Amino acid sequence: MTSATLEAVNGTFGTNGAHETNAANRSNETKGRASWEQIGSRKRQELLASIPEEWLIPTEVLPAETEDDVTQWPETCGWFTAEELAITGSTATELIPKLKSRELSSEQVTRAFCKRAAAAHQLTNCLSETCFDRAIKTARARDVHLKQTGKPVGPLHGLPISLKDNFNLRGLDATVGFVSLVGDAAKADSTLAQLLENAGAVFYVKSNTPTAMMIAESVNNIFGRTVNPLNRKTTSGGSSGGESALLAMKGSPLGVGSDIGGSLRIPAACTGIFTLRPSSGRFPVRNMRSGMPGQEAVQSVNGPMARTLDDIAMYTRTVVRGQPWLLDPRCLPIPWRDVQLPDKLKIAVMWHDNMVRPTPPVTRALRDVVSKLEAAGHDVVEWDPVDQKEGLALLGRMFVADGGTAIRKQLERTGEPWRPEMEQYRIAKELSTYEMWNLQLERVDFQNRYLDRWNRAGIDAILCPTIPFNTVKNGTFKHVGYTGVYNVLDYSCLSFPTGLTVDESIDRIEELYQPLGSDCESINADYDAKTMHGLPISLQLVARRLEEEKVLAMGKKVLEVLHS
Repeated sequence: MTSATLEAVNGTFGTNGAHETNAANRSNETKGRASWEQIGSRKRQELLASIPEEWLIPTEVLPAETEDDVTQWPETCGWFTAEELAITGSTATELIPKLKSRELSSEQVTRAFCKRAAAAHQLTNCLSETCFDRAIKTARARDVHLKQTGKPVGPLHGLPISLKDNFNLRGLDATVGFVSLVGDAAKADSTLAQLLENAGAVFYVKSNTPTAMMIAESVNNIFGRTVNPLNRKTTSGGSSGGESALLAMKGSPLGVGSDIGGSLRIPAACTGIFTLRPSSGRFPVRNMRSGMPGQEAVQSVNGPMARTLDDIAMYTRTVVRGQPWLLDPRCLPIPWRDVQLPDKLKIAVMWHDNMVRPTPPVTRALRDVVSKLEAAGHDVVEWDPVDQKEGLALLGRMFVADGGTAIRKQLERTGEPWRPEMEQYRIAKELSTYEMWNLQLERVDFQNRYLDRWNRAGIDAILCPTIPFNTVKNGTFKHVGYTGVYNVLDYSCLSFPTGLTVDESIDRIEELYQPLGSDCESINADYDAKTMHGLPISLQLVARRLEEEKVLAMGKKVLEVLHS
């Protein structure tokens, strides 16, 4: 076994991983309560054992533990073939025509991504499950069908797609970071997985999440911490951080995550990829596992993650054209709508959210994008963040309305300890039904007032940070205000890389900087330009509810302005 595979088993990358619980484990062992750790250890060993020996990284080509950026390692290590690199370096929209024309076989493409995903896991600890045998079998069936009929299975014919751990795939666990759910294998695929497979997709891996999917970094007591392959000292975000790390390592051409407070957009921003947070009702959620089942005051949604906007748009069209409303009663019967944008957009820029000022690189990116939009003739106005603090407070109150009971019950089943990041759930007090009803009335009133203000302003979108930084060092994430408010509103959001990277020579805290509060002060105090140097900077484009097609079209127009 290589040192990399040992690290994958032990979760030793980063801080606050599974190894952090060793002291607690020893204490529990003396009391005869080590079962939760034994279960986690066995699960990590099973995950490692599921990787064929041919896809375990040889020790002689393994990057050093001190090598922070491992994204270029596949191209320089000599372990991947030129064909494997060409395949895994391609986008989903580049691969599909080659798969449909038989220029590439699905088995060929699937094997390449299986190997690269296995390598990504050994370097970043990004996976929770593999189903390589299922993938190869499915891929071969795709190839046989195309050869015999001359027709592809569907619009995603033969394309490998990775899924976040909360998507059920038959025979695999969906632990969502709970030790108690290890061994509780799904009996059937989630509805979205069925739709994608009917469209021709091939499933091969599932990716790591934090406990209950309610931490903004992907860390739990089973698998440990997923790290950012662009700099392994930093976080890949959460809760879809396993997915973002896998995509940044090109271990997947297209992934699917979920979002209840920023869980798609935060990891996408941390790793410099694209994602769409759709409104509830556009994509199916049937037969998915939740970290807090029954919590519906804030709707959880799922969406695509990819390295290009074209891939995000292609996925969205495919799912909507699959008529998900016939498969999931929660889906709205809204077909794909082609959008004609005005030549001149009216975009409101939100420089900060009245709680945390963005760190210098994010502010610089905002200024750059605003300047280029104005130069291209678009109308840019300022958005008053007066409502943002109330929206974040509503989000937090709704998340803990059950007094943390749903999470507590899962932890108590095995004696698994609370992670320190989940203190707000551990100490929460349960609301009565009447109190919950009134909280939901507050939410509706907030949604009404925000929409009215939007309509009065006559804007097409809000441009703002996705997170108040580009990423942060492992274990130090604070503040989901820039994403979570739009979960309360259920708005369509696109997180996109600006093409800019952090420059330590210019991205420095201004002498006249004034914090907006304690989180603002600590976030900007912790900002380390040297560590962040060279890492991508993302921003967020927000449209109104159910405007997925419009936000994608606006995102394309913004990118055209940035690249012109």
